[in-house]
This record gives sequence, structure tokens and C-alpha cells, in this order.
Amino acid sequence: MSGDIVENTRGIDRTAGIVLALGLLFILGPLVFTLITASQSYDSFVRSGISPVPGTHLIENIRRLFTTTAIPAQVVNSFIVALMVAGFKCALAFVTAFGLVFFRVRYAGIVFAVLMGTVLLPLDLRVVTTYQVVSNVAMPVNGLLNATGINAMIAAFFGAPVDLQLNLLDSYPGIVLPALATGTGVFMIRQFFRTLPGDLVKAAQMDGAGWFRFMIDIALPLARTNLTALFILMFLGGWTMYLWPLLASSTPAMQTAVVGLARLSPQGDGQVPDYPLIMAGAVVVSILPLLMIAFLQRFIVRGLTLTEK
Repeated sequence: MSGDIVENTRGIDRTAGIVLALGLLFILGPLVFTLITASQSYDSFVRSGISPVPGTHLIENIRRLFTTTAIPAQVVNSFIVALMVAGFKCALAFVTAFGLVFFRVRYAGIVFAVLMGTVLLPLDLRVVTTYQVVSNVAMPVNGLLNATGINAMIAAFFGAPVDLQLNLLDSYPGIVLPALATGTGVFMIRQFFRTLPGDLVKAAQMDGAGWFRFMIDIALPLARTNLTALFILMFLGGWTMYLWPLLASSTPAMQTAVVGLARLSPQGDGQVPDYPLIMAGAVVVSILPLLMIAFLQRFIVRGLTLTEK
């Protein structure tokens, strides 16, 4: 009986090992292909196509990338955008979840449901209306003036209605602010706050701590692990955004690295894309996310585990 159990365990271990090896091959295969292509020269790529053997031009292609393209500045843009998205999302999620859990909000359930509804409407689905709003954030004020008849009176007295214009396209706020409209972070932090004992608030109040002190001195340190995991996830999401930065930034100086990487392909017909240069750009753009996943994954696991308790 014991031998059968050991044999079954070995079979499960072998199966798990095979599945793990296939998973690693599936994940690492594109990375290896990218590195091999990035190490080829453009001439050899045009002559021979994709090569299974690494070349010797990786450093040269990276040097060309930094000297002939806008990718270096766009990597800085990506870092700023991702940092702002992650920071603001964490701050909003923390404050909102704190209010929903620790304050007696009459319609807290409805507010939370509305926040979760934003998860069903990601930015890519509302990109047209978002573009209209960001191209003139004063549009709601103009609409209110028109609807109330105030603009008609202003036109009667001054000869022209008020038409406010405030364009946030091609700016960091224009790229970042629409990306903040999601309730994913609120859900994570709220789930953690709900695991805290209710007596914790009473004990803090008995010690003379107000709500602000309780939030800063007690709730914030306790939620540090969850906020760290949320920050990493939101940073990676901000780094890999493509569709909205593509529309919100029309100049290379404000485009992010993912958008700039896509623009490395030639626009004309019949020209062979410089795939070694493009793949070198993919390597450079992917370094920071890969390093974050490699060295900070334990914070993600711990944060998500604590959230699910």
C-alpha cells in the first residue's frame, strides 16, 4: 500500500515537472527569440531572415536605439506615467477603502458597486468619450452654461457666449488622469480593511486617537504590504498601457516607450522593418518590468494573500 502511494506521488511529481517545463518554455520562448533577433545585424536579417543562432550585434543595436530613436526619452515618459498612475491609484484606493469600511456611509454598498462597475468599463472601451473630455476638460462647464441659459444671457449682453477651452492632450495629466478611473485598487484595500478587528478602532479611540491619526498611524502601516503589492501591479499596468497613450500623445516627445516601440516599424509599403532594432527596443523597454517581477514578486504574493484572508 505504501509503495503504491510512493509510486503515485512520483507520477504526480513527473507530471508536474513536465507541465512546469512546458510553462517555462511557453514563457521564456518569446524572450529568447527577442534576444536572438536583437543580436542580429539588419543586413544579415534581410539576407537570411530569422536565425536560431545568436548574433554579435546586440550592443550595436542598443547603441543605435539610443542614438537614432526617441526611445530613451520615451522610457522616461513611461516611468513618469507609470509612477504617477501607481501612486495616485494607491492613494485613492487607500482613502476610499478607509472611508467605506470605517465610516458609517449610508449608501456604502451602492458606492462600492459603482466603483466595481468601472472594472467592467476599462479605459479601452470608453476611449472615444475620454478623448473628447480630455481634449477639453471645460466641456461640462460649457454644457452647464448652455443648459441653464446663462450662455444665452451672456451672448445677449456681450455679443458672444462663453466657450472655455482647456486641452490636456500631449501632457502627463492628460495621460494619467483617465487611467485612474478604476476600482480595482479599492477592492483590494477594502478586502484587507474588512479583515481587521472592529475593536481596533475602539482601542484607538480610547487612547485619544482621532480618525486621521488612526488612518496614518495604524491603518496605513497595517496596509503597507497590500499597498506595495497594489503599487507594483498598477505600475506594471501603467508601463504597458498602449491604446490611450497612443491617442492622448501625438508627438514623440510625449509618447510612452510602448507607443514609440510600435512606431519603429516603417510606415511605407515594401520596406523591410528593422526587426533587430525593434527587438533591441523591446529588450530595453522590458528590462524594468522584468526586474520588478523578478525581485518584488514576493511582495505581490504576500499582498494578495493578506487581501484574501
